[in-house]
Amino acid sequence: MFRLVRDTGHILDVLDVLHWDRLALRIHDGAFSGMDLTARHPRTGELLSTVKFMVQTLAAAGELQRELTYDGLRAAEAKGNKGGHRPAIPTDKADDVRTAYQEGRSIAALARDHGVSRGAIRTAVADLLSEYTAAGPGSPAPELPVVLDMPGKVADFLRTADLEPAERAALDQGVPVRRGQGYTLRVTAARSVHRQLLDRCQPFDGTTAIPAQRKARREYENRVNALTH
Repeated sequence: MFRLVRDTGHILDVLDVLHWDRLALRIHDGAFSGMDLTARHPRTGELLSTVKFMVQTLAAAGELQRELTYDGLRAAEAKGNKGGHRPAIPTDKADDVRTAYQEGRSIAALARDHGVSRGAIRTAVADLLSEYTAAGPGSPAPELPVVLDMPGKVADFLRTADLEPAERAALDQGVPVRRGQGYTLRVTAARSVHRQLLDRCQPFDGTTAIPAQRKARREYENRVNALTH
């Protein structure tokens, strides 16, 4: 809608065009659902006062949104942040990135180190990733990654655990999904990595774990086990 309400005069011109073409512009839902913004007084032919009020309100809201956007962009620039895509890995740094990845540095950590996106890191190490590694003659095909929602309490525990590089990478690349007051972590990894992460949760089976942690562990176990069926 804000594409039409750059200013009040512009939206009024649009409404005039719609009126002469006998087209209606109605609000789809919300408190003013069904209001026709092209409605006019039957005798005078002028826009109804309620329509004028709504148009002025929308125009003011659109202007405020643009001002806030510009203020945010200027504040980001003042802090040294630039818009657009992060730069790619420079050619002279590519070997360093690949070496660090092979030594166990995660993709997320490498992205932070070099100020680039995770996608740029994945591009630089594409042939080293398990899902892209070609299988030799007679060797089994590589496992395809599987998406699994990990309970937030499990994810919080694993972040403090001593993980293997593949496990840490899967955790770092997980996407948080809000669930009421908590969250789950949407993790994409091979089945074997999901199984390894589950094995890391064994402390939740002990007497020191609280009931919520044990419940989260059981939920995660059920989801991992379902992958093999």
